[in-house]
Amino acid sequence: MKIIAVIPARYASTRFPAKLMQDLGGKTVIRRTCEAAMNTQLFDDVFVVTDSDLIYNEIVSNGGKAIMSIKEHESGSDRIAEAVENLDVDIVVNVQGDEPFINAEPLAKVIEVFKNDTNQQVDLASLMREITNENEINNPNNVKVVVDQNGFALYFSRSVIPYPREINVGVRYMQHIGIYAFRKQALLDFYSLPMKALEASEKLEQLRYLEFGKRIKMVETTHVGIGIDTAEDLEKARQLLRDL
Repeated sequence: MKIIAVIPARYASTRFPAKLMQDLGGKTVIRRTCEAAMNTQLFDDVFVVTDSDLIYNEIVSNGGKAIMSIKEHESGSDRIAEAVENLDVDIVVNVQGDEPFINAEPLAKVIEVFKNDTNQQVDLASLMREITNENEINNPNNVKVVVDQNGFALYFSRSVIPYPREINVGVRYMQHIGIYAFRKQALLDFYSLPMKALEASEKLEQLRYLEFGKRIKMVETTHVGIGIDTAEDLEKARQLLRDL
């Protein structure tokens, strides 16, 4: 089973333009992320997929592998699907370009799902963690997921799901952590399928998979990635690097 990591890397970020090319302890954020993915030794190959010549050259000139996006893309899945269409791979793991402190353990967990899936019932695997703080549960930026008894996702929402009509019945609120592993075919199917109402309403691409009957296996973790979305995040990351 050939397993690769793909790191989607857009140059233009709405909240923090050019964040991936910012300096983080003598290397750019995207280069650190790419090297961290390689250092996990979980992947047969690691690719950065980008729409930017700057990012492409940054990776290739430092010994990494990069693929230029040909089209404009609405979502990360679309960008990855285009990139892997002609690659001979089985499993594709989506690694966030703005998370340079990659933790191997959660990535290993989503890969393990496919190693154990002998009947090929799983199309995607992703992560979730329990949240108990009411503000975190109510925050629409924290995407919630509910799963069935076998850990397959039933629905993802920015709303509070399930709704607490009755409390103290043992409900756990689970936040979706956006690390995905895909079967290559699931990605290619996504690429050819139209966006439907649920995805358009919630602005959550994973709903397209559910709407078209794909099965997403959720794995529980306690890991929370350190993403760089703002200049303040970058400062925190620099401090973290100094403390290591």
